Amino acid sequence: MSLQVTGKITKFLNKQTGTSKKGKDWVKQSFILDNNEKYNNIFCFEVFGEENVTKLEKYNKVGDTVTVDFNVSTNEYQGKYYVSLSAWRVFKADLSDDNQKKVLDLDESGFEHTDALNDNDLNDLPF
Repeated sequence: MSLQVTGKITKFLNKQTGTSKKGKDWVKQSFILDNNEKYNNIFCFEVFGEENVTKLEKYNKVGDTVTVDFNVSTNEYQGKYYVSLSAWRVFKADLSDDNQKKVLDLDESGFEHTDALNDNDLNDLPF
């Protein structure tokens, strides 16, 4: 099931990099989105993969109003559970239909979470 939320990007967190147990290098960029609701208004999304992180930084800045399509996943590591909001599409929310379509086309060319890591790779991460 895919979810969607619209809000303003308020912050980009530091990139995280590492190597999985299988020896594959990975990079993750997290960003904070505020949808200006009274409750449950702040979201921390993750984007995996070098290409996807580059696209996120290139097309989005702090203060941009965007719509994020994302999946929720939970991983267990040493008896603790970690929840992730994995963004697989980010596009400007305040554009006309023509401009929005152009942004979606860019994102569809590879800005999908499944292109960066598959479920087996996610199970290989240390969290």
